[in-house]
Amino acid sequence: KPLPEEAKKQLQRFRTVYRVYSSEPDETERLEYFDFAYRRVRAGYVREIPDATLIDAAIKGVRETKAKPGTLTPKKLIQAALTSMVASLDPHSAFLNAEEFRETFIQTRGEFGGLGIEITMEEDLVKVIAPIEGTPAERAGIQAGDLITHVDGVQIKGRTLAQAVRQMRGRPGTEITLVIRRDGRADFPLTITRAVIKIRAVRWRIEGDIGYVRVARFTEKMEIGVEAAFEEIHRKLGSRLAGIVLDLRNNPGGLLDQSLVLADDFLEEGEIVSIRGRNAGFDRSHQAEAGDLAKGAPMVVLINAGSASASEIVASALQYHGRATLMGSRSFGKGSVQTIMPMPVEGGIKLTTSLYYSPAGKTIQARGVIPDIVIKPSRDAEKKSKRRREKDLPGAIPALGKPSTRETARAAPRPQVSEDACPEVGEKKDRQLGCALAFLHAGSAKNFLAMVRQRPRI
Repeated sequence: KPLPEEAKKQLQRFRTVYRVYSSEPDETERLEYFDFAYRRVRAGYVREIPDATLIDAAIKGVRETKAKPGTLTPKKLIQAALTSMVASLDPHSAFLNAEEFRETFIQTRGEFGGLGIEITMEEDLVKVIAPIEGTPAERAGIQAGDLITHVDGVQIKGRTLAQAVRQMRGRPGTEITLVIRRDGRADFPLTITRAVIKIRAVRWRIEGDIGYVRVARFTEKMEIGVEAAFEEIHRKLGSRLAGIVLDLRNNPGGLLDQSLVLADDFLEEGEIVSIRGRNAGFDRSHQAEAGDLAKGAPMVVLINAGSASASEIVASALQYHGRATLMGSRSFGKGSVQTIMPMPVEGGIKLTTSLYYSPAGKTIQARGVIPDIVIKPSRDAEKKSKRRREKDLPGAIPALGKPSTRETARAAPRPQVSEDACPEVGEKKDRQLGCALAFLHAGSAKNFLAMVRQRPRI
């Protein structure tokens, strides 16, 4: 559609800046590239943003390069402008250069050359969320909560998360040296040999008469993994199956279609999630179809502050329809949908285009999902587990609307249980899993709460 006059006026402002800073002011191909991206952002973003605000952010990006007038190549100038403009929208929208665009597809396939760590940015440093089981990072002793200050001698501060990821990934068999900052000791170097990292989207095992299924990430391999897990669980336990624990803790999300598959695996009917944006004509609702992989067995879903996006879709749907009891702590609260838009020539834009709405009709964004039974971590674990949620991120889209009466009732103080009152399970001495197993064996929330409250805290 033709741009309105105000948008044309703002676009002209940017063209003036382009001519000032570009080393080739008469080269128009990259200007057309910017024009295309600008039109897509202003029309496709989840909410309307003033044209002047978008162009202000783009110009700021050019000026923050601190380049002298007439010295920036058209490509660098436009990349700086688009990076700044799109990043100003919210924490999950981003301009992707050619390499970053390719990276997005590597992540969803679940296999790449690297170290094997889940990371985020905190205080301008890379923070380790958790090492992935069986990877070089875990074997080298990297721990959750570690901060990475340098990669091969290059300081992390001042770099983006995408830049840090690219530097840490590489050809399997090559070495990389990280400088680790850990509470209680001085910064120290750690040399790790890269390997092919195959993310196991799904792990499962039998805990007595209960099936335990952990979904670590919603990759393309999740559906096959869950089906294989339940086939083995039913084969080994048969009619002795007393329940299922679905572990979504620290699952950062992934592919939307895989989250719909997982929720539908346990629901016979009803809405899983609806997706709504600026244009009502593109809104859609996803419904469950008959069929339950667990064959009606009682379920507990474990969530925590690291459960985000696709994980929250599954948790909220199973909770709303009464199919599972949620245990743990409030989830992260990322309720936005990002669409990858390819750009002409190269690269793309990852743009927040809509929001997830739970079956209750309220957005998950900046609210998260509250468990039915809150598991309070031990004092030591609580100190280590403090992390920011979506609502704490700079520029995050705020929660929309006021909670409904039903939602307010659901958000009323929930029963709280200290994880110290539950048994340790497995090599990791997982007390939260112990709570889930105890709940399923207790037969009801009332029996479970009576049981754990009688146990002395350790």
